[in-house]
This record gives sequence, structure tokens and C-alpha cells, in this order.
Amino acid sequence: MAKDEGKQTQTPLPASQEAKTQVYCDTRYTSRVLILPDGRSLAVARAQVIAEAGDTVAQGYLGKHPDLKLQPE
Repeated sequence: MAKDEGKQTQTPLPASQEAKTQVYCDTRYTSRVLILPDGRSLAVARAQVIAEAGDTVAQGYLGKHPDLKLQPE
């Protein structure tokens, strides 16, 4: 039997802590491009921008941006 050396196993998060797609409303612009700290870009369209589930960089950046408000589910 082969060992899985070097591979990390990921423990699932409890349902309350699972990552979810987040939609933010841009209160300043209806369209623009936001550059994330890791160099990727996110497009604002129709005053909305989406941070995909599990994208902690995007969710952290958008959550701290003064022009963006998280839309309730």
C-alpha cells in the first residue's frame, strides 16, 4: 500500500463555517476592475462583484473595501 506522503488531507468544516459565495454591492461604481493583493482582478458589473466560495483572498479584500457592502443572502 502506498503512503500519501507530502499530501495534506483537508477536514471538512462544520456546516456553519463552510465557505459560501459572497455577493457585494459597489456603492460607488456600477463597473470597474478591482485588483486583489495576489494580482488577480475581479470585475464589478451592474454594481455587483462576486467572491467565490473558498476564495479567502477575494472575500477578505472585498469585506474590507470601504465602497463595498455584503449583500444579505
